[in-house]
Amino acid sequence: MAVYTEVSDEELIDFLATYNLGDLLSCKGIAEGVENTNYLIHTSAGPHILTLYEKRVARGDLPYFLGLMEHLSSAGITCPLPVRDRDGEMLRELAGRPAAIITFLEGVWIRNPRPEHCSELGQALARMHLAGQSYSRTRANSLSAAAWQPLFDSFGTDADSIAQDLSSELENEIGDLENSWPHSLPAGVIHADLFPDNVFFLGKRISGFIDFYFACNDMLAYDVAICLNAWCFEKDNSFNITKARALLAAYNQIRPLTGEEYDALPVLARGAAMRFLLTRIFDWLNVAGDALVRPKDPLEYVRKLRFHKSVTSARDYGLGGD
Repeated sequence: MAVYTEVSDEELIDFLATYNLGDLLSCKGIAEGVENTNYLIHTSAGPHILTLYEKRVARGDLPYFLGLMEHLSSAGITCPLPVRDRDGEMLRELAGRPAAIITFLEGVWIRNPRPEHCSELGQALARMHLAGQSYSRTRANSLSAAAWQPLFDSFGTDADSIAQDLSSELENEIGDLENSWPHSLPAGVIHADLFPDNVFFLGKRISGFIDFYFACNDMLAYDVAICLNAWCFEKDNSFNITKARALLAAYNQIRPLTGEEYDALPVLARGAAMRFLLTRIFDWLNVAGDALVRPKDPLEYVRKLRFHKSVTSARDYGLGGD
C-alpha cells in the first residue's frame, strides 16, 4: 500500500463531499504494500481507508472485488466494507484513478505466526469459502497454471541471475505441474493472497481479512495451499509441521477437505509456490530505479518449491489420511 498517486487537499474535500462521512479531519498516506495507493482518512464519521487503484489492477475487475467484500460482510465474514456514496456507488474517480472508500478494520498483522494463529486462520478461511459460495459474480484466476509458462517466457534465462540454472529448473517444473494440475476439485471464491499481512488480529482472534484484489474463482484447496506456503515456514525457510497441522485441522472442522483435495494438496502447494516465485522473479528483474517499494526476494520461494517437490503425500503437511 504505497503512495503512488498524490491527492491534493482540494481534490480530497471535493471527493468526500459526495459521501455522508462528514468533514475531513486528517489524511495520511500508508507506505506498506505494492499494488495501490492508500490513505488513512479521518472524518467526523470516523477512520476510513481511501484507495486509488493503480495500473496493475484492471478497472473491470473492481466491481468483483468491491462486491465480494460487501457480500462477505453481509454473510458475517469480517472484512473492510466499501462505502457507497449518496448515489449508491462504491467506485468513483479521484486524481485520474478509480477510487473507493472502505471502512477501517481494527487489528494488527502477526509478524511471526504461532500454531494458534494458524488455527484461527484455518477456521476463518473455511468460513470465507462457505460464504463465497453464494456470491454471484465470477472472475477467473489470471495467475493460475495457464499463466505460468507465459510469465516464465517473459524473463526466461534471466532467472539464472538469481540462482544458478534456475531457468531450466522452472521450465521443467512448470511442464510437470501442467501435466499433473487438477481441474475438477471443489471451487468457489478464493482470496488468493492471504499472507499474514492481509490478516488482522485483535489479541489471539482474527479481526478480519483485507486486500481482496487478487480474489477470484478457483479451487478452494488451492487457497489452502497458498496459506501453507505463507504461514507454515520459518524465517530460515524450514517447514513447521505443527503450524500446518493446526491450520489444516481447523479448516477441516468447518469445511472438511474431500479425498480428492487431500490427495491433490502436494501438487497444489507446489503450484502455489510456483505462482509466487514467478511473480517475485518478474518483479525482481523489472523493478524500476525509482520504485517506491523494494521487490520481495524470490529465493524464499525457490526453497519452498523445492520442499514441496520432496513431499510424498498430504501426511507430510500434518494432515492424517482416512
